[in-house]
Amino acid sequence: MPPKAKITKEMIINAAFEVARADGAENVNARTVSKKLGCSTQPVMYHFAKIEDMKKAVYERADAFHTQYLLTVPSEEGALPYCAEPDEARLCEASDIRDARMGMLGIGLNYIRFAIEEPNLFRFLFQSGFVAENSVSQMIDSEALEPVISVMQAAAALSREQAKKAFLMLSMFTHGYASLIANNAFEYGEETMKDHLEMAFRGAVLAVQGDAE
Repeated sequence: MPPKAKITKEMIINAAFEVARADGAENVNARTVSKKLGCSTQPVMYHFAKIEDMKKAVYERADAFHTQYLLTVPSEEGALPYCAEPDEARLCEASDIRDARMGMLGIGLNYIRFAIEEPNLFRFLFQSGFVAENSVSQMIDSEALEPVISVMQAAAALSREQAKKAFLMLSMFTHGYASLIANNAFEYGEETMKDHLEMAFRGAVLAVQGDAE
């Protein structure tokens, strides 16, 4: 008989990610992950003695997946050249972005679409207490948001600090919509959402530009 395939730590994280995606992070445990892998719980417990450590690894994977999702904007909404590998996530130079403003709105729409298409991951990322940052300032300065802030900066010809302030305003608005949808409390209308995001974007930009005067 051929030897059994070795269960690696990466395989366990991938399987746990799929469990969280399909059934919710609350169902990530040694039993469900080993079932997904078709093995005993022993390899899972060998690599992750604590389930919380496994969930933290899954959270990091989900966070990278979410960033990639946000920046993959359909061409009709403003193409954002993007490196697909999560650990190489970056945007091309602003001069290569055909329409940075529409790209920023596309990111906002993707944030809401993510809540619709991946509700379990959305709740895990934003409503589970696993968030890595302990404050809004830490969130806005996080490495994961660097590509998004760059788009915001290019979209409205803002300084770096202005872009961060405008992004924070727009993200709070967008997150509210997405949270309602992820918790099955709100119906999603694409055209209405586009109009609302456009108004929120303009308002945020005008607000930070007004502060600078």
